[in-house]
Amino acid sequence: MLARLLENWVFGLNRFDRPGEILAGAIVDGDLAGVCGRNVDPFADNAAAGRVRHLYVAPAHRGEGIGSQLVRFIVRDAADFFRFLNTRAPPQAFEFYERLGFSPVLENSTVTHRLYF
Repeated sequence: MLARLLENWVFGLNRFDRPGEILAGAIVDGDLAGVCGRNVDPFADNAAAGRVRHLYVAPAHRGEGIGSQLVRFIVRDAADFFRFLNTRAPPQAFEFYERLGFSPVLENSTVTHRLYF
C-alpha cells in the first residue's frame, strides 16, 4: 500500500490536492509512524462522497492509538467538503472503523464502511 501511495504521488496520479483532500502523517520520535489520506471517492459516482485512503501504521507503533488519531484528524473537517466518507477495509479492521462511527455497507464491492455527516 505504501508503495502504491508513493508511486501515485510521484507520477501525479494522487497528490491529495483537490478540494477536501488531505494526506496526514503521524511522527513519533522523529519517525513516520503512520499515514492516512482523504480523497474525493474515485469509485463513487457522487461528488459528495469522500474516501479514507491509505491508512497505515508502522508495526512498531500499532496499538498506540495512532490509527484512530489519524482517522479522526482527516474526519474532523470532512463535512465541510463531503456528505459522507467511504472506506474499503479488510475484515480485521471492521471493528476499528465501527468504533470510530463508520457503519457497515453491504453488497458494495468498493465500500465496506461509511461515515455520514
